[in-house]
Order: sequence, then structure tokens, then C-alpha cells
Amino acid sequence: MRITRLKISGVRCIAEAEISPSRGVNLIIGNNGAGKTSLLEALHLLAYGRSFRGRVRDGLVRAGADAIEVFAEWYEETSERHRRVGLRHTGQTWLGRLDGRDVQQLGDLCAALAVVTFEPGSHALVMGGAEPRRRLLDWGLFHVEQTKPQGGFLSLWRRYQRALKQRNQLLKAGGHDAQLEAWDYELAETGEPLTRHRQNYIETLDVQLRHIAGDLLPTMGVARVEFQPGWARDKLSLADALYLARGRDQTTGFTSVGPHRADWRVCYDALSRGETLSRGQAKLTALAVLLAQAQHHADHRGEWPVVILDDLASELDRNHQTQLLKRLMASQAQVFITGTEIPAVWEPILRPVVVFHVEHGSLTPWSP
Repeated sequence: MRITRLKISGVRCIAEAEISPSRGVNLIIGNNGAGKTSLLEALHLLAYGRSFRGRVRDGLVRAGADAIEVFAEWYEETSERHRRVGLRHTGQTWLGRLDGRDVQQLGDLCAALAVVTFEPGSHALVMGGAEPRRRLLDWGLFHVEQTKPQGGFLSLWRRYQRALKQRNQLLKAGGHDAQLEAWDYELAETGEPLTRHRQNYIETLDVQLRHIAGDLLPTMGVARVEFQPGWARDKLSLADALYLARGRDQTTGFTSVGPHRADWRVCYDALSRGETLSRGQAKLTALAVLLAQAQHHADHRGEWPVVILDDLASELDRNHQTQLLKRLMASQAQVFITGTEIPAVWEPILRPVVVFHVEHGSLTPWSP
């Protein structure tokens, strides 16, 4: 998967920019605040429906602009087809087109383009709340399960979310048992297979992670991923868990058990239970998870996702920068990297490389 054209407007300090990136490594360099990260945010927006810095309405739209507009064309080598996507987002409403057709659900648009992002906030994947960890699982499954629209993960996920919304509305409105039973049934019917999908995905990711984390964090011992499904699955079916929690849920006004409460964590043999990772270890662990996900995607779809590395030189030490870049060069993934300059340690590795210079929100090709 490689982007052949990217055009953006109205993104933070960038009024309008367009590039034709190379199929390999693309460096975006410039001073702090010049707009380097904004370019990556626009690309991330197409793949996730939000910036890696937060929601669109939280400052992503350029001051004075009505909306963000992002357009991309890319080539899928496995299917040998060219694709294109466009998104206009005001922060409140959006319009999207995929391959010349209007898109009704943002998830369908985001599932088309696969992007994996490592950025300064990525350590929160390990140290923060559970929501981004669930999103990582679901993102991977959306892309792997695309060939199964009926009964696949995306269909189950949408059914579960609809039922969860209805049950929560009933709980807040003081709904009685007979009304809740119908939604409990739907949650159980969709939540059980949805959780099996997640469990299988975690087990596959775990195999990849052991190898990658072993290279990045060799002193931590063997890494493994522990999955927490969102209820005591080893003791209760989801239907029974929902029934037992009903009284508590009616008091609190929300559903307290189920896949929407799922989580996972990375454990190391050298880390005693209760001991926490340092910020640097969390950053490398997050990177290992993202690389494991990218490799899993490549194994199942036949091509690597696009890889975004924001401010790489300040996030990793030189040894880990070198490790990462060598791994990505060997994968032949298309990569976008931002930085204020090109570190000398990169030059023997990044050949060939295309460089774009950003200054005052303007983006131009540049020859080092």
C-alpha cells in the first residue's frame, strides 16, 4: 500500500499543500511549528477519523477555515488497483467519498486506508486508559476482516454498539427488566463472537510481539499480551454477567460489563507484578505493539500499511532509531518521518529517500 498523491487544506497552519510521495521513505523536515506534524495528522485523519492529537473540533481546523479537506490516492499492490478517498470535516459534520462514491459511515472510509502511527503520545497506548487499546484491537480487526462484511467483525461491532447505546438509554430512563432483556440478548449474541475475534487477534499479535519486543527491549525478558475481555469470561457467559449486573447498572445508569470494557496489557518476565514501566520502556513497548500490528496486517493482507513516525529523532535514542529504520527499509513499507533535520546516523540507512521541506505552512520538495 503506497500513497501516490496527498492534498490537504485547512489543517492547522497549512492553508493548502500537495505532495506526490515516494513509495519508500519520505522525510518532512522544518523548524518547530512549521507544520510538519499537521501533514501527518491529515493522513492519520483519513485512516482513523481523528487526529492522533485528538478530535477534529479540538483545534485541527485552521483558524478562519470552514473545514479540513483531505484527498489521497494510493495503490494497492495485492489487488493491483488504484484507489482514492476524500474527506471534508468541519469538526462537527463530515462528507466523505471513496472511489467516486459517497460514504455514509466514517468507519467505511477509514477502513479503506491502513496507517500505523508512532508519535510523541504513543506511550499512552501502554500507560494511559483502555480506550486507545481497544481502538488498536478494533482497527486491526477492521482491516483483517474486511472480506467478511456479513457476520465479520465490523458487522458484529456495529450491532454491539447499537445495542449498547439502546441499553444505556434505557438504564438512564429507568427502564424495567422486560425492556432490558431484549438488549441483553443482543449484547450477548454479538459480544461473545466479537470477543472471540479480539482474543484470536491478541494471540496472533502476541507471537509477533515476542520477537519485536525481544529486539527492542532485550533486558526485559519475554513479552506477552494479557487480554481482559470486559467481564469474568472464565466464570460467566456474557448473558449471565449482564443479568447479574443489571441491578447495579440500573442504579448507575450505564452498562458495567461487556466488550466495551475490554482491555489488554503487555507483561514482561523481568517485570514483577505491580511494577510499572518507565516512560522510555513504555514508549518502546508501544512501538513494539505497533510494529507487531503492522507485521500482522502485512501477513494477512500481503502488504504493509503506511507507517507514520512523528518527530522520531526526539522520541528514540540513536540505537533504536537505527533498529527501527533498518526494519522498515527491509519491509519496503511506505514511511513518513518528520524532524527538524536529517540526523547523520540515518544517511547510510535511508537510501533512497525523498525529502520535503516545510516552512510557514508551505511544503516543497528539497534536495539535501
